[in-house]
Amino acid sequence: MGGDTRPYLGRFAPSPTGPLHAGSLVAALASWLDARAHGGRWLVRIEDVDGPRCVAGADRTILQQLAVCGLLSDEEPVWQSQRGEIYQQALNRLQAMGLAYGCACTRADIARAWEAAGQSQQRHGELVYPGTCRAGLQGRQPRAWRLLTQGSGIIEWTDRRLGRQRQDLEREVGDFVLKRADGLWAYQLAVVVDDALQGITDIVRGEDLADNTPRQIWLQRQLGLPLPRYLHTPLVLGENGEKLSKQNGAKALDLSDPLAALRQAACALGLHADARHLPDWLAAAVQAWRGMMPAS
Repeated sequence: MGGDTRPYLGRFAPSPTGPLHAGSLVAALASWLDARAHGGRWLVRIEDVDGPRCVAGADRTILQQLAVCGLLSDEEPVWQSQRGEIYQQALNRLQAMGLAYGCACTRADIARAWEAAGQSQQRHGELVYPGTCRAGLQGRQPRAWRLLTQGSGIIEWTDRRLGRQRQDLEREVGDFVLKRADGLWAYQLAVVVDDALQGITDIVRGEDLADNTPRQIWLQRQLGLPLPRYLHTPLVLGENGEKLSKQNGAKALDLSDPLAALRQAACALGLHADARHLPDWLAAAVQAWRGMMPAS
């Protein structure tokens, strides 16, 4: 793909907060199709670092749902909850380089800092971190660990579907969390470390995650990791016009007819494949995807 000679390796990385629903099947199918269309391999990673949100047994349910749909990982799945030591090593490196620092701020502290500055700096409902603890904790104990974004400038990247993207990371996001105040690993650190260690070359995921990409690119740069290619797929919306998710009542997939579920997911991707049997349909869908979503 392009000038990159690495063998294609993709992944689907669901959070086990419940069974797959229509929206998550779209992401799974797109990532599988892209891997197969480029003669690559496809992995499944269970992103269960946020333990309090995970549902017991949902990980196995998800793997079973994928198998029923013919979407099988080319390696044994991995669970992020078993990889804490690896994330700690990455954080230790960033600390040693002076790129990660302890933060004692609560959300109320952040709000007060912006209020004192006469501003209300919000982004997607979250307050941009103003860098309060960059200069030190002033005797307070760290609650979380953040990555320094000072000097990051404009992060630019090209999405294979969305085209050229850019973000002023320091101004629009601020120093972001790597390890949370509750001791759990933040998504940004875990996903970057795992993608690099697994050798992921291509990330295909829902468009709602595109906003995370500049943070992940900045973190990849600081850790000296290779940058994957990105493709963000259209979202499946609920009746209220918001992204279909477990939080807004998305129903578990009805897989009494797996082919019907896959056809619906393909329709959301703008893809049409015509075959009556699951293996034949998957093969036709790979061909259709190859023509619809060429490499960049």
